[in-house]
Amino acid sequence: MQTGKVKFFNRNKRYGFIQADDGTDYFFHESGLTEGTFVNDDDKVEFQVVDGDRGKKAVDISLVE
Repeated sequence: MQTGKVKFFNRNKRYGFIQADDGTDYFFHESGLTEGTFVNDDDKVEFQVVDGDRGKKAVDISLVE
């Protein structure tokens, strides 16, 4: 599990980017959010990284208190 913050999220297009604490940016799609989770720019999150069809992406994303 990694942590980082939501760098950008476009609610209309349903995707965004998370900047991990190590500085790496990961793409994510709204479908990668855990059930009932809604994110906004600058929210602190934890997530898993998996290989997507276009490279690494964040999934299993949830808010960190």
